This record gives sequence, structure tokens and C-alpha cells, in this order.
Amino acid sequence: MSEVMTTSVKTTTPDITAREVAVRLFKNEIGSLVVCRGSSPIGIVTEFDLTKLLATGGDLDATSVSDFMSDPLVTIEYDADITEAAKLLRAERIEHLPVTDGDELVGMLAAVDLSYYLPRISRPDPSSESRQEVKYSVHPETAFEEPGWEFECRCITRGHIVVGDVAEFTKTISEEDVERFAASSGDTNRLHLNDEYAEQTRFGRRIVHGTLVAGLISATLARLPGLTVYLSQDLSFHAPVEIGSRVTAVCEVIEDLGKDRFRLTTDVYTDDGTHAIGGEAIVLIDELPDTVDVEVEEVVD
Repeated sequence: MSEVMTTSVKTTTPDITAREVAVRLFKNEIGSLVVCRGSSPIGIVTEFDLTKLLATGGDLDATSVSDFMSDPLVTIEYDADITEAAKLLRAERIEHLPVTDGDELVGMLAAVDLSYYLPRISRPDPSSESRQEVKYSVHPETAFEEPGWEFECRCITRGHIVVGDVAEFTKTISEEDVERFAASSGDTNRLHLNDEYAEQTRFGRRIVHGTLVAGLISATLARLPGLTVYLSQDLSFHAPVEIGSRVTAVCEVIEDLGKDRFRLTTDVYTDDGTHAIGGEAIVLIDELPDTVDVEVEEVVD
């Protein structure tokens, strides 16, 4: 566990406000605080807890940590195996796991850190319940599609999404894509555009802009049933993507937050299975405008 966990753990008390939590997370560049009463850990508060509080209309100045922290605290012992940690993260559907040695808090394990050792550990186990999957390939949500783009949404119904639904979008990121993105975004870093320059970097070659790769996540979300509105996105870049790679974004609905808001895991993989990007998004899904009228092809498994 020691090679994966972070040994410096920031803590807080249950009586401070949500705004104070946000400031501490920002200043320390961390994703969570362990909540302690005296020397005893009693809960945890994360960036996601803050996002959820905001999404549901909570008041940052009037809400104390004890009102929105996650408890009881799920922990793991210092001498446990990392596969046990992965199973616990997945079973509890959490992203941060405090590490203890007896009653002492000795570290913090984040799902994103463990993903370097065990890919895709943050995904919940597939539901054992029987379900009728609908796969669709024509999208009223998008204005057009291009040859070579592939999309699949494994959903229970066509009309809306629920926890467990998975969407995938695949395309090849070409030289032209990179050049157009550089021109449209203004990101003309030579690492992406100049072979001689890129050969002298740690990558030894030109690579695709990270934001362009992450754009496949947005493309996937745009094709979910309904009108998808981004509320938040966190990303970790695990590996570079070579120009000309065929890349797949995979988005899975892992939590229904209510009021048409959903939390999803967002991962991007290259065609050789490399995990390029990992993260989570929170989206709002509205009904499509009445002007949209497209015949949808459905394939029921």
C-alpha cells in the first residue's frame, strides 16, 4: 500500500463551513479532507461532495461539514493488498480511501492513483439484475455524423438514462484534426506540430493535444439520450496519445443525483488498450427541443 498511497493527509473538523472546505481544497491542491473529532476520524469530505452540494442548491456559508460529509468513514488497513483496496473502492463507489494503522490515520489512497496499477478500478460492478438493452446508432442529439465515427449507447430504454448505462464513442485522431485544433484553439505548442522539436522532448515524438483527446468525452456525452449540459468535469492524464491513433471514450452513469443530474465515469483508451485519460463528469440532461425530429434506429438485445 505504501507505494500507492499519499502519506500527507489533510484533516478538518466537523464544524467548519463548506466554503472553508472549498478554500482548503483549493489552496492545498487536494481532492479531499478527512473529518476528525479530536484525533478520531469520523468522515470525509471531497470535491464531489462540494459539487453535489452546489448542484442541489446548498449554501456554502450556512452548511457545515457535518451536514454534507460522507460517513461512516470507510478505511483500509496499511498492510492490506492493493487489490483489496480496489475492490473496496469499487464496492463502496468512492474515490478516496483513508489508510489506517490500527486507530492511526497514516495515509490516503485515491482511485486515480490506484488506476496506474489496476485499470478501471473505479467502475461499479455490472448490475446482476436482468435488463433489456437498447443500442442505437442514429442520433437526434447531434447535427451530423462522419464516416469512421463509431458510437454505441447500451441503455435500458431509448428515452432516458439510468445508473449502469454505458456510452462509447470512437474515432481516429488524424494529423488534420491536430492541425485544425491547434488553429482553432490557439494551442500551437510545437510538441504537437513540429517533429524535430518533439523528438527532443520526453515523449520523443509529436503527440495529440490532451484537450483534443478529452474532447471525445464531450462527443460521447453529446450523444446520450436527451440534451446533455456539462456541469463539471475532472480529468487525469495518464498517457500520451500518438497522432493517428484510434481512440475510444467510455462514459458510464454511476449515480443519479436527482433533478435530471447524473454523475459518470469518463475514460479514454487508445486502440492498444492504453488508459489515456480518467475522470468523472456531472451532467444535466434536459428533454430535446420539439423541433428535433429524427427517426432513430434501435437494436434490442
